Amino acid sequence: MKKIAILTSGGDAPGMNAAIRAAVRCGIDRGMEVYGIDRGYEGLLDGDIRQMDWHSVGDILQRGGTILRTARSSRFMEDKWIEHGAMILDTFGIEGLVVVGGDGSLSGGLKLSKYGIPVMGIPGTIDNDLAYTEYTIGFDTAVNTVLGLISNIRDTSSSHERTTIIEVMGRNCGALAIHAGLAGGADVILVPEVKVDTNEICRKVLEGQATGKAHSLIVMAEGADFEPEALAGILEKMTGREARTVVPGYIQRGGSPTLADRRLASLTAAKAVELLYDDSDSKAIGMDSGKIIAMDLADALKIKPEFDMELYELANVLGKGK
Repeated sequence: MKKIAILTSGGDAPGMNAAIRAAVRCGIDRGMEVYGIDRGYEGLLDGDIRQMDWHSVGDILQRGGTILRTARSSRFMEDKWIEHGAMILDTFGIEGLVVVGGDGSLSGGLKLSKYGIPVMGIPGTIDNDLAYTEYTIGFDTAVNTVLGLISNIRDTSSSHERTTIIEVMGRNCGALAIHAGLAGGADVILVPEVKVDTNEICRKVLEGQATGKAHSLIVMAEGADFEPEALAGILEKMTGREARTVVPGYIQRGGSPTLADRRLASLTAAKAVELLYDDSDSKAIGMDSGKIIAMDLADALKIKPEFDMELYELANVLGKGK
């Protein structure tokens, strides 16, 4: 292959710029022309494509977000537009594509590959909900961002002797809530994968109060079966303690990527370029037991996430008492 392109799609994640940088520079090092597609699949359909050089990706390694920008494309859900995207790539003479994004973005890449375009999928999402890989780009940074918030909230929550509910991102995956809750010492962790009732939540808070605990922290995934304000009202009524809610929102997506995310992004992008250079079929690239792996893209997307019940139960044990 002589010409390849890269795009970032879906929600932005810290480390996407590191992936762009690695793909561009590794491609150029192999004598390839590398193109950047702005605004994901939406930009592809509009032909928003430009050639990248070594210096165009300078000073971006430490930056969050994505210099190629990103968007969600409703048009790309239709077969006629996917075919149009393939025609655009052919018009530019682009022979292979690197897609950085979550399950929806990689699924779009798989559909595009049906038109003869080899697609390399790189997992870029703070949700960590792609089952074929141990971690996704952006997850580690997002967890550390939430941990910082928990530390700050703990100070004021303790001072006012209140219960605080922190709603984190993750859609229908509780990975962000579990890891942040475990490391942040949450009393209760609420995730979509485990159903609990309000009585159980109130009981845990009351048990903490009985030990003399000055405050309680609840970390809740956005896909859990509770509305934060409604849950806060129930807790106030049942425990007699003030309850507040905190929704960090898009703060979780921003910020300079951690070492883990920069490393994962750089290694997976380098592998993507290597595979395209060798004219490989479409692959999903990720990490397993600390090693970079590549597997058939279609097969990778068929793997269903397995909830880590052992980690969840450990977090519950460690959150008891003061």
